[in-house]
Amino acid sequence: MGGNFSKSMSKIDVLFLAMGAMLGWGWVVLSGEWISKAGFLGSVIAFLIGGLLVIFIGLTYAELASAIPKAGGGLVFVLRAYGKKTSFIAAWAVLFGYVSVITFEAVALPTVVDYIFPVEHKVYLWTLGGWDVYLTWALIGSIGAILLTALNYLGIKPAAIFQSVFTVAIVAVGLLLVFGAFNNGNTANLQPLFVDGIVGTISVLVMIPFLFVGFDVIPQVASEIKAPPKIIGRILIISIITSVIFYLLVVFGVSTGLTKEQMAVSQLATADAMVNLFGSQWFGTLLVLGGVAGIVTSWNAFIIGGSRILYAMAIRNMIPQWFGFIHPKHKTPTNAILFLGLLAFVAPFLGRPALVWIVDAGGVGIVVGYLIVSLAFLRLRKTEPNLERPYKVKNWKTVGTLAVILSIVFVIFYLPGMPSALVWPMEWIILGSWCLIGFFLYITRTRESRNEVQKNAENF
Repeated sequence: MGGNFSKSMSKIDVLFLAMGAMLGWGWVVLSGEWISKAGFLGSVIAFLIGGLLVIFIGLTYAELASAIPKAGGGLVFVLRAYGKKTSFIAAWAVLFGYVSVITFEAVALPTVVDYIFPVEHKVYLWTLGGWDVYLTWALIGSIGAILLTALNYLGIKPAAIFQSVFTVAIVAVGLLLVFGAFNNGNTANLQPLFVDGIVGTISVLVMIPFLFVGFDVIPQVASEIKAPPKIIGRILIISIITSVIFYLLVVFGVSTGLTKEQMAVSQLATADAMVNLFGSQWFGTLLVLGGVAGIVTSWNAFIIGGSRILYAMAIRNMIPQWFGFIHPKHKTPTNAILFLGLLAFVAPFLGRPALVWIVDAGGVGIVVGYLIVSLAFLRLRKTEPNLERPYKVKNWKTVGTLAVILSIVFVIFYLPGMPSALVWPMEWIILGSWCLIGFFLYITRTRESRNEVQKNAENF
């Protein structure tokens, strides 16, 4: 199995790991959509409510991560509360969400590079979902996958330093947008404050849990953090609050930088607002480069988190033990990292439409994971009241109950007839396939474990 993980992540490394995961690329692409659907104040309210919901779920993770700081995060918490079967479901669900983000970022990279350096792509391969896939386009994402996989293979510290530098770049570009808004923005553009009333605000609210996927990467690496357990919980909550503030500032910057008419025709509203505020196309390109940094930080964070989930599942014999190998020199789960790297390498060859399906379906996994961890939080408070909790949540019954209710509400959003219902048939097929693979793995590993126990008993 190799050696153990190294405790080499500082408090700043962990904060930037989670922030980089949460900020990602969405703030560049989606800001125009938020404001068009809900208006300036409607969007702000959606982010404040959504941020509060995520904080309730984050508080359950914060307490559990400080009490049980082991690689695997949610899997370890749920295993302790409910046993192997439920913990497998929780881990497999969250892993689906992580894999969907990793594959999505591999496709986002060539999409963004096209914006900065538009070229005519060569070597037509095939058409998937009505979209032509070209070799030169796909290779941009695949080369990115090779570089990020290599970085993570060589150790957590190089990946963490890289994450910190790129997260600082995102924040710097975002602050530049806000600076432009305060100096050159037109507050008349903030009107109308609301679009479509409550319906508009809810349409933005449903996107929020998925913009904030990433704080839960912290518990995955808890065993590699050189900080007291209590601090781990605090960093997790700080990362959520900081990210909420960042998104609110972006909403303000874009709202003051574009008129309603400009917003309606903009492909990248945040970049176009930057151009308007500073009067130069160069600033728009700079903002898109900040977006590229967001793609990389999100991608990097989920390779780190996803590989630790695979490792935690493997050492508990939930999936093949090959995934549990820790490199003796680099102290990273290298086989798990190579597996995720391979998925990211292949992803761009599926084209853009297929990846949207995967991301939508993967969102369900994340929310189901949140729900099971929130239930585990409540159960462990009852079954293990004396468990040492360095970061102890006040009013735990209220916090835990709200986290459970909110998780259920967001699961409902994916059901047929809801605003962000999964698309039939492709997204349901992807979700169903992932569930079947998980079921097959669980059954085969359980059968193997049973056979091993039987053999050992016979030998005695």
